[in-house]
Order: sequence, then C-alpha cells, then structure tokens
Amino acid sequence: MSAIPYAVSEAPDVLVQRQTSSGRIAMTLAVLGVVAVAAMPWWASTGTIRSILILCCYIAVAQMWNLLAGYAGLVSVGQQAFMGAAGYALFVLAQTFGINPFLAVFLSLLVPAVLAVPIYLLLHRLDGPYFSIGTWVVAEVFRLVCSNLPLVNAGAGMSLRVMKDYSAFERNLAMSLLCAGMLLLTVGGSYWLLRSRYGLALIAMRDNPVAAASQGVNVAKLRFLIYVASAVGCGLAGAIYFMAQLRITPGSAFDPMWANVAIFIVMVGGIGSIEGVLIGALIFFIADRYFGEYGATYFVVLGVMTLLVALYARTGIWGLISKRWDAPWFPIRRKLVDPNR
Repeated sequence: MSAIPYAVSEAPDVLVQRQTSSGRIAMTLAVLGVVAVAAMPWWASTGTIRSILILCCYIAVAQMWNLLAGYAGLVSVGQQAFMGAAGYALFVLAQTFGINPFLAVFLSLLVPAVLAVPIYLLLHRLDGPYFSIGTWVVAEVFRLVCSNLPLVNAGAGMSLRVMKDYSAFERNLAMSLLCAGMLLLTVGGSYWLLRSRYGLALIAMRDNPVAAASQGVNVAKLRFLIYVASAVGCGLAGAIYFMAQLRITPGSAFDPMWANVAIFIVMVGGIGSIEGVLIGALIFFIADRYFGEYGATYFVVLGVMTLLVALYARTGIWGLISKRWDAPWFPIRRKLVDPNR
C-alpha cells in the first residue's frame, strides 16, 4: 500500500519581545543616573548630596510600598517600623559596639528581616483596613519600646558620634555609594523580580488573587516573601537616612510621615508601576523643597491631590501617560512578535 501524501501545516515562527525602544533608552538613562549618584562627591556639594540622598530614600520606600500594595495587595501604613528598627540597629552596632558604621548598615538589615517574620504571621490573618491598622499599631509599639529601652538611650535618642572619625569626603563617598546601591536593590531588584517568572505570578495575584491561586500560584507564600523583602528595603532606606542625619530618636525613627509620603508618591505617580514611583517621588521632592514651609496648608493640598487622583485617575499620572503613549520605561510584559511581518 502506497503512502498517501499529506500537507503539514507549520505554525509561523514568533519571537517573544521583552524589551522596547523606550525601555532601552530608559535603561541607559537609569544606568547613567546610578553612576552619577555614585560619583556625587566629585561633582556635587555636600548640600546637594544630602538632598539627592533624601530623594533616593523617598524612591526606595515608595517602591517597597508599591511592591507591597500594588502587587501583593497588602496596604501597610506602618513600614516606618522597619525603617526605625534598622536605624536603631545601625546606631547600636556602630556607636555602642564599635562596628564600622558602613558595615553596620548591612548588618542592621538583619533586624527588619527577622522582625518581619513574626509580625507578618501575626497580622496576615487580618484583612483590608484591619491589616493596615495592625501595621500602624506595630510601628507605635516599636516607638514606645524604644522610648523606654536603656540600650537605645530611651526617649533621649542616640547620636552617631563615630562618624567624626571620617573626613567629609569619605562620608560623602560612602553615602553616595550606599544611595546607588539602595537604588539598585530596591528599584533594580523590583524590576528584575517583575521580569522573572515570579513577576508573572505577582501580576496574576495583583489582578485576581483567587484566580491566581486556582492556577497554582502560592499566594500566601508570595505575600509573605514580598512583605519580608519590603521590610528589608525600608530598613535599608532607614539606615542610610538616619546615618546621614547623625541622630535618631523614637519620634523621628517611627514617624508616620514616611507612610504618608509613600502613599502619596505611589497614588499620584501610579500604583503598580516603577515609572509611577519615579514620577511621584520627583513631584513630592520638588513640592517639599519649594512648598514645605507652608506647613499644614501644604499637607492639606497634598492630601486633596491624592484624593482627586484616587477618585478621577486611579492609575495615577503614569497611567494617564501610558494610555496615550505605549512607551514603558521598565517593560515587564511579554509580547509575541512575528519577525516575517
């Protein structure tokens, strides 16, 4: 019996596009920006370095909150607990135990990492606003404990006097390198995570956690890991910020202002996007520098702006931009492209 010939239909070859022209341009600018931050002692004054350091802390804290709320669905108003914990750990390690302060920055991250585990196990059973309130209560407990703990000089606070052993150039160089590293870990690390297979799970969990769980995504584990990672990122920002301030007190260490700043930046810039964090942080930084002197009126205006964005532009400024121009700075989605077309 002779074989009957038959036609074989082949599927067209397609490519998975993970990068865009706008993304390549943004990546180049981001690398140049990080290099410029690391090289600040050679081109910026001490005042400029301190200002850029504060901006970097805003970006880091906001991106950690964005990762927590925008993807894991955990709205926290108490991330200052981890900033203060790492800040105090830095001061105790450097001032009390004599450890090199720049090494102590990284050692201090163990404190928020360890504290985040029992805190999450305690709070994860709470849902919605109850979880948010719980995080704020934890931050207040930390503040009260530090206000009465002799190891950290109680309510009088601590000063980082060991920094006088280093020259101004050495301090500026260390701060610049720490800021560059902080941006790489918080922003760069978030981008790497979102582009990995875990990023697909995070996006699915953000859109619909029930559907994501039904497709095999371990929602509980992912939320736990994101909470711990966010705590460590906020701790790094807190350690660097208070090292630059050279002093820490319970009131400044656990100031709810940091939660307000993170919420404003992410809501105005655009939740669930790295681009929105950068835009929101720049807006807040400029507004704080030029209008912060107006006190209560200034905060009322920021609050009203956040409310208006939440009501009429829920995707934030970046959401409005991306609807008009499809040019992401940090593309995380995969697109199928036919090379023959």
